[in-house]
Amino acid sequence: MSLFCTTLRFGVRNVRLSRQTSSCFNLSSWAFNLTKSSTTNASVSIGKYLPANKLCKSFSTHIERQPHSEHFFLRQLFDRESCTYTYLLADAFTKDAVMIDPVIQLIDRDLEIVKELGLNIKYALSTHMHSDHTTTVQKLKKYLPLCKTAISAASGATADVLLRHGDIIRFGRLNLEVRATPGHTNCCVTYVCHEEGVAFTGDTLLIRGCGRTDFDQGDPETLYNSIYNQIFSLPNTHRLYPGHDYRGRTVTTVYEEKRYNPRLTKSREEFIQIMKTLNLAHATDNQMEHSLPDSFK
Repeated sequence: MSLFCTTLRFGVRNVRLSRQTSSCFNLSSWAFNLTKSSTTNASVSIGKYLPANKLCKSFSTHIERQPHSEHFFLRQLFDRESCTYTYLLADAFTKDAVMIDPVIQLIDRDLEIVKELGLNIKYALSTHMHSDHTTTVQKLKKYLPLCKTAISAASGATADVLLRHGDIIRFGRLNLEVRATPGHTNCCVTYVCHEEGVAFTGDTLLIRGCGRTDFDQGDPETLYNSIYNQIFSLPNTHRLYPGHDYRGRTVTTVYEEKRYNPRLTKSREEFIQIMKTLNLAHATDNQMEHSLPDSFK
């Protein structure tokens, strides 16, 4: 009986010791995470109160990139001369595809890729009507007669399809929503693929910048409204692909531009004043100065 009681007391002591050790271990782990979070993100005041894993989760929701589905094909092509991006989108299974903002000087390159991949280009899409974006379509149709040209109805151009806000472009199992985003020109549109979390903004919104408004049809207040109502209203994690970039950047996100775009982090009044006083260099005819409705005729 005495031996049993001694064993029981020893067992209870072990249990208590185990609980104390576990509590110390948990406290040490939390303290380690707290120190780590304070070191890596000292500017975040809540770091004093939250474990590191909660901080990381909160921050990652703004920068994480959702993976594309297996049937979504995206190829980003670049023109060094005008720093213009052309986008080739396709359903990887049906091979139905669209091309956004092809460039005349590089049409042979693009056609070679289309042929090699066996793509069926259903639409040649323009984000707006400037000479660096819209002079390719007739040559493209010459080699791809089933391809339809498409541009905003506000352009006044002649095309196979005149787009309006809210229209849906379908190719294979993929869809692009057309969102009117005037301000750089009256006919600017943004193409949004909600399923894949991507948008193609043309010259309306650039990476850490935006389209200039000192050309014909440009209006800073309209541009500001377009960006906030039609692009910044998308989920923060949507990736944004611009029509140009002059510093070698390829993609951004809604969250990044909301937070870091030096023009669009300002109030509407400040933005308008900034755009009116940019004093940008005057562009030549082949650098998008004029709208060219005839290029679609």
